[in-house]
Formats: sequence, structure tokens, C-alpha cells
Amino acid sequence: MQSRQQGMIQIDGSYGEGGGQILRTALALSAILKKPFTLYHIRCKRKNPGLQAQHLAAVEALARITEAQVEGVTFGSQEITFIPQRVHSGEYQFEVRTAGSAILLLQAIFLPLCFSRGVSNVTLIGGTHVQWSPSFHYFSEVFLPALEGLGVSATVAIERWGFFPKGGGRIRLKINPIQELKPISLVDRGSLKKIRGISAVSKLPEHVAERQKEQALKRIQGELKIDGEIAVLDDVHSDGPGSFLFLLAEYEKVISGFSALGVKGKPAERVADEAVDSLKDYLESEGCVDPYLTDQIVPFMALAKGNSSITTMLITEHLLTNLWVIQHFLDVTISKEGEKGKKGRVEFLNG
Repeated sequence: MQSRQQGMIQIDGSYGEGGGQILRTALALSAILKKPFTLYHIRCKRKNPGLQAQHLAAVEALARITEAQVEGVTFGSQEITFIPQRVHSGEYQFEVRTAGSAILLLQAIFLPLCFSRGVSNVTLIGGTHVQWSPSFHYFSEVFLPALEGLGVSATVAIERWGFFPKGGGRIRLKINPIQELKPISLVDRGSLKKIRGISAVSKLPEHVAERQKEQALKRIQGELKIDGEIAVLDDVHSDGPGSFLFLLAEYEKVISGFSALGVKGKPAERVADEAVDSLKDYLESEGCVDPYLTDQIVPFMALAKGNSSITTMLITEHLLTNLWVIQHFLDVTISKEGEKGKKGRVEFLNG
């Protein structure tokens, strides 16, 4: 491939956690800044290296949105080149085959469409509640509210849920254009206002959702000494069976989310315990932002005019890798305190 052109940003996809997040962040920043890049060694450490279905969907979607020239966009490819033109708003529909995550696709296209010149209406088809990716509810209840502080304006709705392995979920998203992002400071949580959540099942007995709820409330009230409210959704619209428990810790200044998914053979009580364990870790920790929001919000902070800062309960490899990718595209000073696996603080000095 004749892609190592002079002046083109070169990114080693094996760096850090070496996953698809490198690709998604690079695509988003490349699209906004009109900076072409070559990414090589894509997911080379993974069991199935190279581009998989959800990664292909992200590249193809942004190529369409930006009228980009691309090379290497084939299943299993470990090197691509992406040369964007301009971000175009519009009416879009994108599909991730099987139960590939529609929310991970959103991580690539959402930020660029915020910087387009008009309103965009996007329909996404794929997995909405699948392992190893944020759920639709995390995007709608945690991520979008956090972005409001940066000036992002968007609404989202779910029409059909997509569980593994069937997928087939459907999400509709409206993204309003912005001129620039505002700086944000998320360094303390404030007081805890409430714990709330949902327990949902599709094509499973109602008692599964009830057991998830009861086990979660038993531990929240018994161990954590906090009142909680969990709504039961006993037959959500989906192509296949699945169960999901989602817990929100709503503080004065930030909302954090923790979830677990059912799989065949996993008791409902274990699903609840997984979500509560994550919630408990957060409640008993220091730092404002949960680790999932931390690595997702830093590209927005890097583009904001002015200085932004966050504290997090956990510095993850995902976060460190995302900061590394950002520095390939932006001349912004990043100050980081704390070591991987511990609490920390990240500041973007862009005044």
C-alpha cells in the first residue's frame, strides 16, 4: 500500500491497549480537522486482528460523511489510510452487521457531526446492549448529559433493542450543529441525589427482570445503606432474548452509570451483583468521573476552547491510549496526575 505519504499522520495501532478505540478517535479527529492519517498494526494483538464488522462500519460511515478517500478498508485489514474532505450534515442510516455495537460506531461519527453545518438525523442499526461496549442507556443517560456542559445538543431514542447474538437494534439520533465546544470542569461530584435504574428483559420470563431488581435493591439498601429505585421493563422490543440491568448514581454535578448483561446460564442474581459491584466501587472511590466516561469525553475536552479538567476514579489503559492518539492531531497541552490503575486528574490547557 502506498500510504506512508509525507505529511500524513502515522499512527501505530498496536500502541497501549491496541484496540478499536484508536481507530474511532483517529477517525473523529481526522474528520473534524481535515487531517489525513494512516493507521497500521490495527488490532494486531487481538485474537481476530485487523478490521472487524463494527470497525469497517465506522470507517465506511465517516468516509460517506466526509467524502473521504480511503485505502485498505476490507475485513481483517491491519492498515488503512483515511483522507477526509468536509463533514456533511444530513440524513444518514448506518448498520453494523450481527450484534456489532452501534454505540461504538457512534463514538466515531458523533463528534464530527456536532461540527457539521446543519442538523443531522441518524438511524443506527446493530447491537445496543452488548458486551465490551457502552450500552444505549449509558450513551443516553450518562454521556449525553455530560456533553451538555460542553455545549453539545443532541437527542436520542431507542426503537428496538439489540442483544447478542441477534443484534438488529435501532436507534434514532438528532444532532444539532455547534460552533465550538465550551471548557468543562468535572473535578468533584457534589452530594449524592439518588440511585436509580432499570431491569429489562426481552423474550424471557418476567421473573428474571424482577429477580435482577430485587437482588440489586437488596444489596444497595443493605450493604450501601442507600435507597434506590429500579423500574422493570419486562418485554422490551428485540429480535432475540436478553436481559440488562443498569444502575445510575446521580450526583449534583455528574451522573455515572454501571450495567451488566445476562447470558445463557448466568443467574439473574449474578447479573445484579456485577452491576452493584461496579456501583459500589465507584461510590467508595474518589474522583468525579467514572472510568468509562473519562476516556470517552477527553476528545471533546481536547477540542474545547479554554482549559478543561476532570478527576477520575481510575486511570485506565483506554484513557492513556486515547490521550496519545489526541496528541497526534492536536497541539494541546495535556497535564496528567496519577498512575494507571489509580485515581487521577487530567487537564487540557487550550486557552
